[in-house]
Amino acid sequence: MLRNLTDCATMLPFDFRHVTKLHRLPNNGCQVPRSGQTRVASQQTNGPRTKLGPMEWSFSISVVLFLTLLIQIHGSGYLDHKQARGFVENYGCNLFQGSWVYDDSYPLYETSQCPFIEREFDCQNNGRPDKFYLKYRWQPVGCNLTRFNGEDFLTRLRGKSIMFVGDSLGLNQWQSLTCMLHIAVPQAPYSLARNGDVSIFTFPTYDVKVMLSRNALLVDIVGESIGRVLKLDSIQAGQTWKGIDVMIFDSWHWWIHTGRKQPWDLIQVGNRTYRDMDRLGSYEIALNTWAKWVDYNIDPTRTRVFFQGVSPDHQNPAQWGEPRANLCEGKTRPILGFRYPGGPLPAELVLEKVLRAMQKPVYLPDITTLSQLRIDGHPSVYGSGGHLDPDCSHWCLAGVPDTWNELQYASLVKN
Repeated sequence: MLRNLTDCATMLPFDFRHVTKLHRLPNNGCQVPRSGQTRVASQQTNGPRTKLGPMEWSFSISVVLFLTLLIQIHGSGYLDHKQARGFVENYGCNLFQGSWVYDDSYPLYETSQCPFIEREFDCQNNGRPDKFYLKYRWQPVGCNLTRFNGEDFLTRLRGKSIMFVGDSLGLNQWQSLTCMLHIAVPQAPYSLARNGDVSIFTFPTYDVKVMLSRNALLVDIVGESIGRVLKLDSIQAGQTWKGIDVMIFDSWHWWIHTGRKQPWDLIQVGNRTYRDMDRLGSYEIALNTWAKWVDYNIDPTRTRVFFQGVSPDHQNPAQWGEPRANLCEGKTRPILGFRYPGGPLPAELVLEKVLRAMQKPVYLPDITTLSQLRIDGHPSVYGSGGHLDPDCSHWCLAGVPDTWNELQYASLVKN
């Protein structure tokens, strides 16, 4: 983990190219050394050194401190090597830096082959006329992403359990994975059952369970006489998560709901109760509660924990340069290139901050930017809300969540 970054000239040449690939650090302020370039500039010249006066020293220290803060915030994708290893170090490149390329061999499946797909994600069956959005494949810079092999996936995880814990974006990814696996072994029997808030998709031939626990906020909401109380420092639901082999968490979208969609009436922290709080701040408190639960309860030799990067919505067309567009409606192509014009999501930076402070390793599939580029991937008017409530938050299936699962598979193959 980066600590005490007070000297660009010392830190960057040590392993800057590795850090840049791993964590999206900006190059401004500290130059990336080319191969063979010496580390200290003064070693490249025989001229006399210039002594700095008090004002120059003050300015230099200010610049260093500013760069330190900039790296820690904008480079906050930097996680402990153990946390990022499955996606970068063993693969030889950053799988999350790249672009979308057209590939006629996609999609990986047709939803007609998966009778359990939720209607809200089945855009083709809901009348979406275009199919270009189905044909895009994620292409990392400098390497190729392993093509998904569902049979191999099940074989590697024989006798194990996977659980998605989170909101409807977790449902989106869970449905994608179960369909990808079913298509890979169509003759293998499966069962789909529900136990309370937990859905269990089982492949008995492989003794593999792919589970979903619907828990949008991760912390507890308790019904009391005063109303529904969101308890930011309570996580009793964690009892359901114990004993799982692979856990994939996600949370953010329900934190910003208001009005009738808001699932709580009051917020409680310790002994204090509030009508409302800053949503980003309450999200961070809840994530820290979750992080403490993981640090205390998870044995990393038994369970691997992922926290899915924040899935973006596309509710603000001005972010991609089309302020007069009707949300994501009518978008049929991804944004070209490697960067999203709207910049990073504040919730993603909060998530990365919390993960950096954890004691136990948590892997971050950093899917935010690659998903931001897919303005064409949402159900829009071809979701369950139709024209009255266009859906620019969830994703069509087949579609973007398949890529999230391909990245999970890449981690599995390389570890």
